[in-house]
Amino acid sequence: MGLTIRRTRTAGRIRVGSDPYDRPPMALAPEDPDGSTLAAVTADIVECRACPRLVAWREQVAREKRASFRAEDYWGRPVPGFGDPHARVLILGLAPAAHGGNRTGRVFTGDRSGDWLFAALHRAHYANQPRSEHVGDGLVLDDAYVAAAVRCAPPENKPTPEERDTCVPFLVRELDALDRLSVIVTLGGFAYEALWKVLTARGDALPKPRPKFGHGVEVASERYTILGCYHPSQQNTFTGRLTEPMLDAVFARARALAA
Repeated sequence: MGLTIRRTRTAGRIRVGSDPYDRPPMALAPEDPDGSTLAAVTADIVECRACPRLVAWREQVAREKRASFRAEDYWGRPVPGFGDPHARVLILGLAPAAHGGNRTGRVFTGDRSGDWLFAALHRAHYANQPRSEHVGDGLVLDDAYVAAAVRCAPPENKPTPEERDTCVPFLVRELDALDRLSVIVTLGGFAYEALWKVLTARGDALPKPRPKFGHGVEVASERYTILGCYHPSQQNTFTGRLTEPMLDAVFARARALAA
């Protein structure tokens, strides 16, 4: 019997953890007893309550809401990865935004950073449309998969090292399931450091000392080429630290390396 992941908790009139877009529940298939598929990883991610600080914050945000989203049911749970299970390119971010992924249930969805990211993925022909607004919006990724180093929205967008490390096994399992993967784009220094921990945990051979993170940095590991990219945060995009041509160049390089 499959293991379903949708479970609604009631918090006043706010259904924390409900799905406003009525998605079918993901299930752990009987032919996957070791939990190695992306479906199985997703099932475990969305049920995780390992970090009390993050659980309390994500659910508080889902109850209180931002005024502009008052009519919506927030997801209020850990946010799994999203994209093509046969992807050759992984895009790794920091963590879901409190009123973005924590609201919509999809990584980089419903916030300004996601607007920049998915517009760039569309220009690079990894996405069928330039915006990611909610789970039922028709977005499809081709040859790309997007995930976050930390799966819950953290207070002030700052997860602790312990919270980061708690999520390491999830990314390890996603990398194992994404068996065609050859390029990993890290959005920001936090994601870069988290990936290093994940690859170390897997026993991958890595260069020593670790190259310093920077935009456009390129590191060859045993299995992947790692590309550094500034995070498409409002701070970076508003100040011009990250521009559309800079982001486009990273994804053009990722495509060339994955070819």
